[in-house]
Amino acid sequence: MLEKNIKKIAIFIDAGNLWSSYKEIGKVLDFSKFKEFFSDQFIGDIFKIFYYVAFPENGRRSDDEINKLHKFFTYLRKGLGIEVIKKPLKTIFLRDSKGELIYDQDTGELKSIEKGNFDVEIAIDATRYSSAYDTAIFFTGDSDFLPLITYLKTAGRVGKRIFIFSTDRSISRELKTGAHGYYDIADYPEIHGKKLINKIKNNPHKP
Repeated sequence: MLEKNIKKIAIFIDAGNLWSSYKEIGKVLDFSKFKEFFSDQFIGDIFKIFYYVAFPENGRRSDDEINKLHKFFTYLRKGLGIEVIKKPLKTIFLRDSKGELIYDQDTGELKSIEKGNFDVEIAIDATRYSSAYDTAIFFTGDSDFLPLITYLKTAGRVGKRIFIFSTDRSISRELKTGAHGYYDIADYPEIHGKKLINKIKNNPHKP
């Protein structure tokens, strides 16, 4: 048992960062196991689970891949009662040290990466709902969340209990030591799901 005397629990899942942990442990998580697991382990009721995910814009994936993503989001929302917060992936074109666009030498196309950042949205929700929970659990390893965690630890009359779930190669040192506790996802098979099938283009967790 990880923690006692917890009344209400909020869980914030950074899907993009979680994808890094998936690759590390070779499995995905089974969100249908979350409510029972975290209620039992942290002795409390789940207030809400938030799932933040960036999705590809039209035309950047096949219709079949897009449909699979939306079915997954619908399953989280309607099947499990998870609040899904979505926004489109941004395409960022790469530049060299001189600021010039970089072209692929084989195809002649501009090199780019897709990125989705939810730092602001997670911070807003964690602060907005802070009066409704006693403990916050973050699935992320991003050190950008350290100021938010520091704030929440002292928010209100008694502050919030803050815990981080990530994996050793995906979490920053600052975040690992900045919360009340860090837990390696690899050590909790109770919430593991199927083995990871590395189909990056239709993966619903990748930013």
